[in-house]
Amino acid sequence: MGKVKTLILRVPGTNCDVETGFAFQRAGAEINLVHINELIHREQRLSDYQIMVIPGGFTYGDDISAGKVLANELKLKLGEEVTRFVEDGGLVLGICNGFQVLIKAGILPGLPHNETILTVSGNDSGKFECRWVYMKANKESPCIFTRGIDSMYLPVAHGEGKVVTDLDHLPGAHIALRYADEQGDTEAGYPYNPNGSMGSIAGLCDATGRVFALMPHPERHIRGTQHPRWTREGAKKDGDGFQIFVNAVKWVQEL
Repeated sequence: MGKVKTLILRVPGTNCDVETGFAFQRAGAEINLVHINELIHREQRLSDYQIMVIPGGFTYGDDISAGKVLANELKLKLGEEVTRFVEDGGLVLGICNGFQVLIKAGILPGLPHNETILTVSGNDSGKFECRWVYMKANKESPCIFTRGIDSMYLPVAHGEGKVVTDLDHLPGAHIALRYADEQGDTEAGYPYNPNGSMGSIAGLCDATGRVFALMPHPERHIRGTQHPRWTREGAKKDGDGFQIFVNAVKWVQEL
């Protein structure tokens, strides 16, 4: 097949679209930055793409709550298109604000009958957390984006990142990433878990593994020289976040 076509969704307040697009381009995809009104007015069609991304930022200023306005737009104005896109095999990635949007739109965790058992609220620390964190991938998850990944070190930048859920009713396989310490302990607590997320949840996917979102920013660590200690520890060719984009593009290419 030709280039993997990736739609990077933009609205007022989005601010990580260019970096996310660059990460996908580096992974071999063709990208297009698309304003949501272009989809609503049918100037662009989601069905023309294989991957849809909701990047980080503060959509509509997060004025009601983080990601809520965009979540409502997706659900009420584009709900059928998004559902059809996923049913037809499309990939969906949400990063930081995109994580909040996909959860509040009910797209994740994607349980039967749109059952909503989780939300995102303010960090337990009561402050904006902007630093680097460790994560451990869940090997039992079907997530396409985290295939071949054991652990990652990525930056976070959010004030509302705490996942609040009923862990007894959230299938464990839907948890694709958990916050951890340097040794991989997912129960280490704060500051390793930067927001107090229940179950140390850092990333979620649906049952198909094709819809995935995470609070940390993989697009900010796609090169080894973006690691904060690369001058002391040496730089790898690729940053820890790059494999997420490679996995997505590779999966589409192999269809």
